[in-house]
Amino acid sequence: PIWVSPVEPGSVHDITAAQQHVLGALYWAASQLDLPTLADGGYQGAGAGVHTLIKRSTTGRGRPLDADNHTYNLLLRSLRALGERGFALLTGRWRTLQHIAASPRKIGNIVQAALVLTHHEHNRIH
Repeated sequence: PIWVSPVEPGSVHDITAAQQHVLGALYWAASQLDLPTLADGGYQGAGAGVHTLIKRSTTGRGRPLDADNHTYNLLLRSLRALGERGFALLTGRWRTLQHIAASPRKIGNIVQAALVLTHHEHNRIH
């Protein structure tokens, strides 16, 4: 990952947190820099430039996706795997992030510090 959002209560849905913290910047990046965002299914319908998997039609139960949509999903999954791997590196390397029980205000700072250290450790920053 290259950025982590401020901590929100567990009851706040991912898309709501994204709307509050980052979607505006992602829309700008998509429109001005032609830089799409690759997201999981929780962001379905998030807006322009936010790409999610194509689901099967609910009316066509049992019918597979056509070849183009299937290929799109394969490519999206493979590209998203890089981000998922980065998150796994972050939480695997800093075990304290797996079961953290600090105040939400402190958690955000701890995760941001761990992200910087992980980038440094993997030569992403010098």
